[in-house]
Amino acid sequence: MPFDPSYHGQSVSRVKSLARHMSPPSATSFTPEVVPQAPEDPLFGLMRAYRADQDPKKVDLGIGAYRDDNAKPWVLPVVKKADEILRNDPELNHEYAPIAGITSFTGKAAELILGGTDSPAIKDKRVTSVQTISGTGAVHLGALFLAKFYTGNKQVYLSDPTWANHNQIFNNVGIPVAKYPYFSKETRGLDFEGMKATLLGAPDRSVVLLHACAHNPTGVDPTLEQWKELAQLVRSKNHFPFFDCAYQGFASGDLTKDNAAVRYFVEQGFELVVAQSFAKNFGLYGERAGCFHVVTAPAPDAESTISRIGSQLAILQRSEISNPPLYGARIASTVLNDSQLFAEWEENLRTMSGRIISMRKALRGKLEELGTPGTWNHITDQIGMFSFTGLTEPQVLKIRSDFHIYMTKNGRISMAGLNTKNVEYVAKAIDKIVREAQ
Repeated sequence: MPFDPSYHGQSVSRVKSLARHMSPPSATSFTPEVVPQAPEDPLFGLMRAYRADQDPKKVDLGIGAYRDDNAKPWVLPVVKKADEILRNDPELNHEYAPIAGITSFTGKAAELILGGTDSPAIKDKRVTSVQTISGTGAVHLGALFLAKFYTGNKQVYLSDPTWANHNQIFNNVGIPVAKYPYFSKETRGLDFEGMKATLLGAPDRSVVLLHACAHNPTGVDPTLEQWKELAQLVRSKNHFPFFDCAYQGFASGDLTKDNAAVRYFVEQGFELVVAQSFAKNFGLYGERAGCFHVVTAPAPDAESTISRIGSQLAILQRSEISNPPLYGARIASTVLNDSQLFAEWEENLRTMSGRIISMRKALRGKLEELGTPGTWNHITDQIGMFSFTGLTEPQVLKIRSDFHIYMTKNGRISMAGLNTKNVEYVAKAIDKIVREAQ
C-alpha cells in the first residue's frame, strides 16, 4: 500500500491531541498572584528559632504558657486527679457532646466568671452559654453573632496593643476594627485618659473589647475605680461591652478578684458578652476548653430573649465546628463541680500565680541592684503572664544575638519563662543592653 503523507500527518495530530488531553495541567489554579506566601507567625517563628538555638544558656521568654522553676510544663495536680476519676468512670463514652456543650461545664463556667449563683444575671436567668474551642473560639463565636445580629455600630474598638488574634478574628467576619489608646510608653502603665477620650469620641453603640484581667500583652490592668469610671462612660455612649477573659485565677491567684470587672458590669445591668478560656488557669492548653456567654439586660421578657439568642448561637456553632470537644471540658467540669477538687484547684492557681509574682519581684530587684538605667517598678506593677519591659526592637534583637534570650520584638516577655536559675542571667543581660544604648 503506497505511503499517504496526509494520513500520516492526521495520525500524528490525533496522537498529539490525545497526549495533551492526558497530560496534567501545565499550571495550578493557585498561582502566587492568587495565593501569595503568608508571612510566618511571629510567635511560632520565635519558637522555631529558640528550639534551633544550641546555646546551653538560652532562655525562652516568648512562650505564652506556664513553666515551673525547672522551665518545664506543669500538669496541675488537680487535673491529674480529675483525669484519674474520668478514666475510672465505667459510664464514660466518647459520644458527641451536645451542640452547646456539656451543661455541667458551661453552667459552672458561667457562675465562675459572672459571680456565682448570687449573680443577678444567673438568678434572673438572663444568661446563655455555649462551649467553644477555648478562648479563641469564644471570641470568634461572639464576633459571628454580633456580625449577624447586632444592630448598633458594627465596629469593634480594641486596645492598642491587644492580643494579635483579636484583629484577625473580627476582620474575618467583616467587623471593622478601631483602636483605643491603652499602654503608655512613658509610664509603662495605663493610658487611662487616652482610652476614655477615644471611647467617648467613638460612635454611639460601638462594640468595645475589654480584657477582664491580666491584659495581653502588656500586663497592665485598670484599677477597680477605673473600671467603675469606664462603666459609666460605656453606659453614657450605649457601647456594647465584649469581655475577653483568659486568665481568671491565674493573674492574682484569686478567682473573685480577677473577675471583678465582669461582675461589676453585670451588677450594673449591662447587656454584654464574655469569651472565657480554661487554657491557662487549668493548664489545658492543647485541650481547647472554653465558653462564650451572653448576658441580656434586665427586662420582663429576658428569658424569652435569652432563649432566642441561645437558639441562634447553636446554629452558628453547628455551622462552624459542630459538636465541641469533650476531654478538656470534662476535666474542668469534674473540678468545678466538686468542692474538694475546686479548693485544690484554687491552691494550684495560687502556686502558679505566686511563682510568677515572685519572678516579677526577683527581676525588678536584680535590675535595681545592678543600677540598670531607668525605672523598673512597672515589672511588679503589671500582672499576669506577660510584661512589657520597655526594651526597644533593636535591644530585643541584640539580647537575642548576644545572650540567646528570646522575647517578642515589642519587648514583651513571658514571666513564666523566668526561674530562680536564669533570672540573674536575664537581669544582667538586660542591664548590659540598656547601658549600651545610653
